Amino acid sequence: MPAPSPSEPDPTRRFSDRAEDYAKYRPGYPPAAFDALLAGLGDPARLVAADIGAGTGISTRLLADRGLRVFAVEPNAGMRAAAASHPRIEWRDGTAAATGLVAAAVDLVLCAQSFHWFDAALAVREFERILRPGGRLGLLWNKRDRDDPCTAGYRQAILDIGGEAPAETIEFDPAVVRAPAFGEVRRFTTPNHQRLLCDGLIGRAMSASYVPKAGPGHEELLRRLVALHARFADAERMVTLRYVTTLFLAERA
Repeated sequence: MPAPSPSEPDPTRRFSDRAEDYAKYRPGYPPAAFDALLAGLGDPARLVAADIGAGTGISTRLLADRGLRVFAVEPNAGMRAAAASHPRIEWRDGTAAATGLVAAAVDLVLCAQSFHWFDAALAVREFERILRPGGRLGLLWNKRDRDDPCTAGYRQAILDIGGEAPAETIEFDPAVVRAPAFGEVRRFTTPNHQRLLCDGLIGRAMSASYVPKAGPGHEELLRRLVALHARFADAERMVTLRYVTTLFLAERA
């Protein structure tokens, strides 16, 4: 996976004006994905994890709620400020290439919805450094289900106004997690979904760094999302966005 193009905005600042919408409207992750992430690692209360590119702490809290102690590494101050506090989470200002953690500090590294923004080679080298031998790397994404009509319509509305960043369209190449530092990359998938009122559907779109927050493109997107909601809303005035949650796992040698 290549580094983001130099013509793209600095990924560490992309979400500076999106933190509130990100915290409120981004989907979580299904329990099955975290069951797979932690399987075989032992008592969660004895584990230390690093959530890299932690954003507003959506995935971080899911780890901490299972009993892990978690370093949440996030370079964007606005995103860190929007995160809810948790007694088992320690926030750090750092990047995937320079986490600021000491060597062999953690049993688990998680990148949830973030690895595509990193320079893969530098990030994997840093993950090798901070993981203890036998520790685990987990790369996690919610990918929109293109077979679901409502979710496909949501994606098309964003594409029609010129949205979607190139980095988010790149498929993960397991070869970037290379031996001998890491063993074979395993893949786990499970369905996920998110139910939203019309305001939530709009907020979900506004949480994306590539969606305009003002101007003609913004107004056209609002029109399309309101129409999409009217078309697919159920009796509770909710629409359902469907995702395929994909987790890649590799063990530190």
